[in-house]
Amino acid sequence: MSERTIFQAMSRRHVLSLSPTATVHEAACVMTRANCGSVLVIDQGSQLLGIVTERDLMTRVLAKALDPNTTPLAKIMTPNPQCVRPELKVADAVLIMIERGFRHLPVMADNGRIMGVFSVRDALPREVNTAVSLSEFNEQINDSLA
Repeated sequence: MSERTIFQAMSRRHVLSLSPTATVHEAACVMTRANCGSVLVIDQGSQLLGIVTERDLMTRVLAKALDPNTTPLAKIMTPNPQCVRPELKVADAVLIMIERGFRHLPVMADNGRIMGVFSVRDALPREVNTAVSLSEFNEQINDSLA
């Protein structure tokens, strides 16, 4: 079985986006309607400025008691998110996510076109099960060496 690319694994290939002046409330509503865990923040010229995720809503808005009706996305987004190419292997994307603490990676073609967002959920179950098996194997090895 050949390893999938992130583009092959992506469950949704449409781009969910808002402007940096859109409010947190608007983003939460758009994400809820689309059943999506992130929204890209894009300027009028289709330039990717940032990303807002479910985690951002919790840690940067709720935990800080910001008003979602007046707080713009520009204030809480992760600016200049790391983007990956569509031909990246899923295992490599999962490794980036683990190492950097991400759950979402914008996917951008060589021509700069945004193709969507790869979510850790897109890696389920095949690659994650492989990673869990490897982790369990490493634990067994460490236990036997201790």
